[in-house]
Amino acid sequence: MSALPPTSLAGVRVLDLSRVLAGPWCTQVLGDLGADILKIEHPIGGDDTRHWGPPFAPGGDAAYFHCANRNKRSAAIDFVNPAGRDLVEALLVRADVVVENFKPGSLDRHGLAPQQLLTLHPQLVVCSISGFGHTGPLRE
Repeated sequence: MSALPPTSLAGVRVLDLSRVLAGPWCTQVLGDLGADILKIEHPIGGDDTRHWGPPFAPGGDAAYFHCANRNKRSAAIDFVNPAGRDLVEALLVRADVVVENFKPGSLDRHGLAPQQLLTLHPQLVVCSISGFGHTGPLRE
């Protein structure tokens, strides 16, 4: 089997609402294949893994963060406040894919849960990653 060329996903726009490892690694692979990734981070501190060191890369971010976030651009947006939510909404209009890996139910109150996204933006491919599933006794 031959490897996919690094431009297989050229032109695909991914809005990365993920954090820590599973989601960032997923979008990193999409970026490796040529997708345009915009990672949304909290304005205060960014992705938690920026501080998970040592080791730290030059500039102060943890090497761990860089290992899971290559091929991405980043924007600091607090989607809890209305202005930040409006920015995310504007980005969703142009996105092809959204990846998130928050605890089940966390994004519901901000209108960013997978089903809410698909209702408002049926063109999206939504990937929602959960360590213990979205239903069942271990979901929390």
